[in-house]
Amino acid sequence: MARESFAIGGVRIRAGTVRALELPITRLVTGSDVTLPVRVVHGREDGPTTWINAAIHGDEVVGVEVVRQVMAGLDPKTFRGTLVAVPIVNVLGFMTGDRYLPDRRDLNRSFPGSARGSLAGRIAHLFMREIVSGCEVGIDLHTGSDRRSNLPQVRADLDDERTRELAAVFGAPVMLHAKIRDGSLRHAAREHGAKVLLYEAGEPLRFDDYAVDAGVVGVRRVLAALGMTEPVDEPPVEPSLECRSSGWVRARRTGILHLDAHLGQKVSDGERLGTLFDSFGKTLRAVYANRDGIVIGRTEAPLVNSGDAVVHIAN
Repeated sequence: MARESFAIGGVRIRAGTVRALELPITRLVTGSDVTLPVRVVHGREDGPTTWINAAIHGDEVVGVEVVRQVMAGLDPKTFRGTLVAVPIVNVLGFMTGDRYLPDRRDLNRSFPGSARGSLAGRIAHLFMREIVSGCEVGIDLHTGSDRRSNLPQVRADLDDERTRELAAVFGAPVMLHAKIRDGSLRHAAREHGAKVLLYEAGEPLRFDDYAVDAGVVGVRRVLAALGMTEPVDEPPVEPSLECRSSGWVRARRTGILHLDAHLGQKVSDGERLGTLFDSFGKTLRAVYANRDGIVIGRTEAPLVNSGDAVVHIAN
């Protein structure tokens, strides 16, 4: 018997097809409708139901390109299961290159949301109802924030066996056991029983090739591990480095920062990472590692104030 059609947003999608649709969010003051773009690959054969999303923060464009490339390589006639792709969740922020929504709320602190809540709450509620509620696994794509760049990494609950297996399969240089934040998509989805991987890589408002490439291959590996596609020909160069905690090194002075530490560099406690200068080149203070570990994030801003986070080290 033919596989049943897939229901979402009031429409039904036949097995063995790809369907693009739009879920209504709100209306602008001009009268134009704002919608959530969704594309569904509903395979001809049975398999898990998974989602992939990007741009919960409107300035995080790396994930949008990851979704595009992943979707371009899928054939619904040979696909097993169903993949729901939402390349841009924070549509309003994405249009203006803004991390937040027009009401200045962080969408990733607004889940599970409410049908009668704030704009952020309504988008979160829509996403939970139409996307998360019917899925078993989700991949949430992010980049660094506030002029910061991130080493490709998967953040997840590594104490959950199945989640840890999928994080390892993704094959990013680092997989970090990350605490779940209240109001995040990962927290709300876990309450629904879904296994969620959060991918962090690159810098806001940039298509960093290293971040895009690692994300595309990682998502493809997870889909293959779930039995939705054929195995990927690109195994990880080496297993992901498992990290259980992380912390930021902060500037001790205000000045112009010259960072020597690069993403992926392994450092030792007390190792020199960079130097702060004044505008005439006078050395103000060196920046030192505060733990042993690997650099998973760094600021790209040359001007820093005392107390600013400059290097993120996982150990």
